[in-house]
Amino acid sequence: MVFSFFKKPPERKMVARPAVSPRAGDERSPVRTADEKPAVAAPVGLVRADLPFTTPVARTESQPLDLSEFDFSETAPEFQVEVEVDPIDAEAEEAAMLYAHGQDVAVRTLLENASRSYRSGAGERLWLMLFDLFRLTGQRVAHEALGIEYAQAFEKSPPGWREVAPTGPVQAKVVGTALFRGELTGDNDTGFAAVREALGRTSHLRLDLSKVRRLDAAGCERLLALLRQAHRERREIELLGRDNLAGLLDPFVVPGRAQDQACWLLKLEVCQARGQMEAFEELAIDYAVTFEISPPSWEARRVMAAEAPPLVASDQLVTEAYVLKGEIKGSRFGDLPTYAAANDPVLIDCSAVTRMDFLSAGALLNILSSVRRTGRQIVFRHPHYLLAELFRVVGLTAVADIVLARN
Repeated sequence: MVFSFFKKPPERKMVARPAVSPRAGDERSPVRTADEKPAVAAPVGLVRADLPFTTPVARTESQPLDLSEFDFSETAPEFQVEVEVDPIDAEAEEAAMLYAHGQDVAVRTLLENASRSYRSGAGERLWLMLFDLFRLTGQRVAHEALGIEYAQAFEKSPPGWREVAPTGPVQAKVVGTALFRGELTGDNDTGFAAVREALGRTSHLRLDLSKVRRLDAAGCERLLALLRQAHRERREIELLGRDNLAGLLDPFVVPGRAQDQACWLLKLEVCQARGQMEAFEELAIDYAVTFEISPPSWEARRVMAAEAPPLVASDQLVTEAYVLKGEIKGSRFGDLPTYAAANDPVLIDCSAVTRMDFLSAGALLNILSSVRRTGRQIVFRHPHYLLAELFRVVGLTAVADIVLARN
């Protein structure tokens, strides 16, 4: 009775089927010719056409796909599946994109919520983005209130307030930087001659005074004369090492003592450049009382951007930078390739950029990716934190170094 289970049904006669051989490594199933037809068994339940994925693919006589035009080298685009996203990175990216598109209210809401969630460690960068948002949008009271919270949370001094220099449409120009030789004294003919020579080679000169250790009224007068000359010739001298210079000037600026007038005027110039309007106005009142003449007026357009890093070389025009200013929208940076071809490192100064849109950041990436393939070093100098995060989003950090502004 056990074997009767395998008996054929009495009312149906099965058609013999070809034997099926197992697929071994050195053995394949026989191939039928076009005239041969397989034996078909009577349908039981589902027929073959009812089963999904069992219909054989038709064979064609077309040529095999030519893949020679595809580049599979290491320079080809790589596609990676991101398994886990850092929440701080995600919030920083969103804030940077919102700011790039002018949605300041949404940026503030996002970053203020983040400042309540992250009060230590890597979350500090979200706080620094919020400080820059308040500074760039002129919200000084909010900036100072955030500073108190920041000091409590991170147990260190918060970033200081700095006025933002008003700028017109986007500007991009090449700027020369030179270190002042020797001391800022009236008898330093060599030092002042070098400044005049450097100013003749560029329309915008950054003069680094960070190595000066001594000055006198005659030296200050000669420097002021150079500043006036540059203004008349529609050139610009930007003073670097301003903190050092201010410290050297302080002993000469004594209210009620009508001496060393050039030192007073240069100190007012330094306050102007640093964006210290309150200090400027207080000093201007002391100047008027001491010398009994009208003081210079505050000019917001003359506030200078954050200082560049100190120079290493000591006696020449050592570097040139491609300087960006203002709100940058839809820019293609047409003269950047020419500058980059003549300079190494390629130094792009962003200290006076207030905002850049996504398209402009993408244009920078396209240009600088080609520059990087020539072996040149690329450095973005002093972007604010919102701009630096935008650079990270578009991928500029893969081709350039980012040097953030000091607090």
